[in-house]
Amino acid sequence: MKYTIILEPDEEGGYTVTVPALPGCISEGDTKEEAIENIKDAISGYIESLKKHGEPIPVETSVEVPINA
Repeated sequence: MKYTIILEPDEEGGYTVTVPALPGCISEGDTKEEAIENIKDAISGYIESLKKHGEPIPVETSVEVPINA
């Protein structure tokens, strides 16, 4: 599975990462690389929890929108 992540720099340093398709799935890291690795773990845990509770696993759908700049 692939999920879009949003990587945002924190004011105090480091990065916060969220997954729009998985509400509440959030992580952080001191570097971009660490934040990305941490969100991979968070996504895995999130999916495992959904499976354990018999809940559906969200499937992300994406649409590319051309922008004339």
